[in-house]
Amino acid sequence: MRICVIGAGSIGGLLAARLAHAGEDVSVIARGAHLEAIRNHGLKLIEDGQDDIVARVAASQRIADVGQQDLVILGMKAHQVAEVVRELPALFHDETMVLTAQNGIPWWYFIGHGGEHDGRRLASVDPGNVVADHLPAERTIGSVVYPAAEIAAPGVIKLIEGNRFSLSEINGAKTERIEKVSEVFLKAGFRAPIVSDIRAEIWTKLWGNLSFNPISALTHATLAHICLYPQTRALAADMMREAQSVGEALGIRFRIPLEKRIAGAQAVGEHKTSMLQDIEAGRISEIDALVGSVIELGSITGVATPAINAVYACVKLLEDVLRQQKAASRISPL
Repeated sequence: MRICVIGAGSIGGLLAARLAHAGEDVSVIARGAHLEAIRNHGLKLIEDGQDDIVARVAASQRIADVGQQDLVILGMKAHQVAEVVRELPALFHDETMVLTAQNGIPWWYFIGHGGEHDGRRLASVDPGNVVADHLPAERTIGSVVYPAAEIAAPGVIKLIEGNRFSLSEINGAKTERIEKVSEVFLKAGFRAPIVSDIRAEIWTKLWGNLSFNPISALTHATLAHICLYPQTRALAADMMREAQSVGEALGIRFRIPLEKRIAGAQAVGEHKTSMLQDIEAGRISEIDALVGSVIELGSITGVATPAINAVYACVKLLEDVLRQQKAASRISPL
């Protein structure tokens, strides 16, 4: 299968390295020192307890350079999709699929959703409807991304934990093409179940991300520290209860108890969330896809979200301060 991964960062790089190592024809779109390292030395994947993978992949900064693809994987953060979506048709043939691998509520959430909100667009994740207007829903495949990874050095991806990518057509249908994608992922060593209710699974993951990520960004605390500190554990639980009310108003059934979800985050240990990593690097975070989207959905459903609103406001202000000062926020030893 010809596969192009746009955004070969932590998750995109993990996918590209494993898929190429499994024999797929993989190309990546990357930038700067990361791109040069991949071109010169290949894309290296470090996995604890396993031999390192060094995958030779075609690498370019320009989407138009790599030609038509069978599968396009959008590996960047949610707010970066609009930057590339107009260029995607250069990769399309009649049956090209586009897999969205972003955290949070996806731009396509209400497409094929059914009920009173069917087809509704979300300004928090797709301002100006740029993505919805340029990426055909019929090409789109949804996923829920579970691995945690990081760029250890230019051209080097380190897998922290996790191995599952849940896959689904956005209308829940079981098609030949989604089965083919699952087979390719399985061959590359991933767990890749085809799920019948991807929106419920999106909420299960989002349930933790919308609370732990912004609290981590504000406090510089790891997941374990947030969960073990009574006040932040309580704050995360308050945010999760509000989000659960929003999800349930949209017909979502939460299959695990809230405390079990918190315990799962605690078990990850001394891990910095992706949002904290963004703040420390002075990058724009996924705050709108992870948190702003839930506030918007709360407004749509008439569910109040005061704790979520307060934490969201603080992170947005922090980002604005860092943007104005062209700075990053990192704790340094005295």
